[in-house]
Parts: sequence; C-alpha cells; structure tokens
Amino acid sequence: MARASARHILVASKEACEDLKTKIEAGADFAACARENSLCPSKNQGGSLGEFGPGQMVKEFDEVVFTGEVGKVLGPVQTQFGYHLIEVTKRTE
Repeated sequence: MARASARHILVASKEACEDLKTKIEAGADFAACARENSLCPSKNQGGSLGEFGPGQMVKEFDEVVFTGEVGKVLGPVQTQFGYHLIEVTKRTE
C-alpha cells in the first residue's frame, strides 16, 4: 500500500498561501514559515504531518500528496480547513 510523508502550511486565504509559496520558492525555510504562519497544530513540528496512507487526509489533500511531485512545494490547495501549501517529503508505492 502507498505511504507518504508530508508537511504543510495552512492559512485562511489563497492570497496568503500564494505569498508564502513565493517566499519559500525564493529561499525561505518551509519549516520556519510553517511555525510562523500555519493555523494547524502541526506548525510546532515545522508543518510535518508524519507518515500516512491514502484516505487518511481529506480528499483534496490526499490527491495532491499521492500524485504531486516529491520535494516540490505544491498549492495552494483548498480544503474545508482553508488553503494549504504541501511538500511531499517521501512517498512509496
């Protein structure tokens, strides 16, 4: 069964999400941005969600994690919680 490890940053608006993505792509540290900006308790771990399998996260999040490029900052991804930047750190099929 497929497994993935990912970290994310959750914010309230698409604009805030896009702004953070620009900063990270310009060299800002993902974990530091998560600690400073994320609305999710995972911000205390730099946005790390640990390892999980398909179906353990909401559908929109799941699709990105299990199809997106590993090591690239993906998003904004909208869910019922807000807007996410997602970085898949590891994935096995």
